[in-house]
Amino acid sequence: MPEVTIRLATVADAEFLVRGNASMALETEHLSLDLDRLRDGVHAIFEEPSRGVYYIAEVAGGRRAGQMMITYEWSDWRNGTFWWIQSVWVEPELRGQGVFKALYAHVEKLARADGRVCGLRLYVENNNERAQGTYERCGMKRTVYQMFEEDFVLGR
Repeated sequence: MPEVTIRLATVADAEFLVRGNASMALETEHLSLDLDRLRDGVHAIFEEPSRGVYYIAEVAGGRRAGQMMITYEWSDWRNGTFWWIQSVWVEPELRGQGVFKALYAHVEKLARADGRVCGLRLYVENNNERAQGTYERCGMKRTVYQMFEEDFVLGR
């Protein structure tokens, strides 16, 4: 397994993030995203950090291997903030080599060290059993909740 390092993404990573997000949407939900809208959305994170943060996983030679975005949800029940894991992408040829595990471990460590964070959450496509198994191996548990939405942009 390659050594994986994690760092904060910078605006110089934007095109990698756009490509990863677009690839993930196509692979998991069969959606072709509007790349201009997606690019603007990625840049919006860098322009307004309260929206979230991206992390980049790198392997030997500084090669970008994966990505993860964290966004925030206030929980009045817990008087704390959930960190939502989103926009996860690992380059296909590097899957199964600990890239996601390294991203998750990094974010989990940061979240546990921050007394304002009450937990980590993510949503996953119902049929993406490989990802679900990965999340369970990292220690995440299924919830009793189902997700509902009304999407004004993609119209699903």
